[in-house]
Amino acid sequence: MNKKDTDKKSKRLGDAELEIMMVLWGSSEPVTSTYILGQLKGRRNWALSTLMTTLSRLAEKGFVCCDRSTRTNYYSSLISEEDYKAQEGRTFLEKLYGNSVQNLVASLYQSKAISGKDLDELKQMIERIEQSEQQG
Repeated sequence: MNKKDTDKKSKRLGDAELEIMMVLWGSSEPVTSTYILGQLKGRRNWALSTLMTTLSRLAEKGFVCCDRSTRTNYYSSLISEEDYKAQEGRTFLEKLYGNSVQNLVASLYQSKAISGKDLDELKQMIERIEQSEQQG
């Protein structure tokens, strides 16, 4: 992994930036700023200039690429949703739970954020992962 990849992965998205990235991740092809504004309607009442400023910031952080080869600018993500979620998950687990999945699950269970059914599903998932690792 080069320095640019490390820098990109260590940067975090603000709430508004994350909403834009969710639009980009949800699209199978590059999109225009007008498309993004349309997708954000009802969640964000932004002027085009505000969106453009935020897109520029995302480009500076290394999250977004802008294709200016045509009269219309097209935006796409440079980091996948899965990669970002994995990085954020690791950061969250490290900062709040001292890298302890057990502490995370215990906290979620004690606060009633997850149920006994959720724990059963988690056990089944762990069993599938263990079986997969044994076979691979």
